[in-house]
Amino acid sequence: MRVLVTGGAGFIGSNAAHRFARNGHDVLVFDNLARPGSRHNLQWLRETTRTACLEGDVTDAAALRTIVAEFRPDVILHLAAQVAVTTSVIAPRADFDTNALGTLNVLEAVRERHPESIVIYASTNKVYGALGGRDIVMRGTRYGFGNEESGVDEREPLDFYSPYGCSKGAADQYVRDYARMYGLRTIVLRQSCIYGPRQFGVEDQGWIAWFTIAAALGLPVTIYGDGKQVRDVLFVDDLVDLFERVVEQAAAVAGQVFNVGGGPDFQLSLLELLSQLEQLRGEHIPYSFDGWRPGDQKVYVSDIGKSREMLGWKPKVSPAEGVTRLHEWVSGHLALVKTVASER
Repeated sequence: MRVLVTGGAGFIGSNAAHRFARNGHDVLVFDNLARPGSRHNLQWLRETTRTACLEGDVTDAAALRTIVAEFRPDVILHLAAQVAVTTSVIAPRADFDTNALGTLNVLEAVRERHPESIVIYASTNKVYGALGGRDIVMRGTRYGFGNEESGVDEREPLDFYSPYGCSKGAADQYVRDYARMYGLRTIVLRQSCIYGPRQFGVEDQGWIAWFTIAAALGLPVTIYGDGKQVRDVLFVDDLVDLFERVVEQAAAVAGQVFNVGGGPDFQLSLLELLSQLEQLRGEHIPYSFDGWRPGDQKVYVSDIGKSREMLGWKPKVSPAEGVTRLHEWVSGHLALVKTVASER
């Protein structure tokens, strides 16, 4: 297959591009290389695969039309995005341009130049907002959903909160509607917390990687809120497995939306992550507290039953195993991690 990965030099994008390329597919990465670490990820792809790369931005509609017309991708993994809520609050127009307009540009390029492409869109759990009205309880070191142990399913009402939630949510709905209105083979994946190697997390985004990197480099760690907020975490290899399942069954699931995360069995709070890192490192990790961030959900856990039933997919890498693997990767790439940190 011919696979186009927008944002393919990012964390998820580079892992996905690597998998598809190593499996013999013709992969083209399209990335503006603006995010620190992206050039290093691209270098890794070039050293380990035959991945091609074009530098550019999804806000450039003409460039996307040309790429889709000439490359004629069988699959587009649309992963390019502005990914931080805090950045969207500071610069909402730039956030909109990348997330909402950029996604529309991808869809229009496909509709006009190659409607046969399968489009997989990386959406977010933030489209559900603060999940107001749910019964939230405290269970030791984490919050939880009362008796709703299965988590949030795809029938949850949308409630965009923050410019990031609005831009990603608008894109989410455009992707879904282009399947209904124009018959495109589009699929929306509303992702929870994804983590793993080649994720150069920062304080504003990518909290598992950020805590792991900060601990390794001796950088200060701040917990916003009380640290008991919880997510269902998903190791990146499991997510790429899902990408492959979606491609294989695209004809059957076109137009569908899936909530994607580790599910109820793979929950992790901030305090629990720090405890695990302390065990791995054999030392105390100092941290401080600050106020809650706008739009932060005390609890988000995906109900992944739809993915299991329609795609035969479920995650395999537990939080204990996944955090250990990420810690080992960071520890084995300290020079790279330091270099990327210095580029910020």
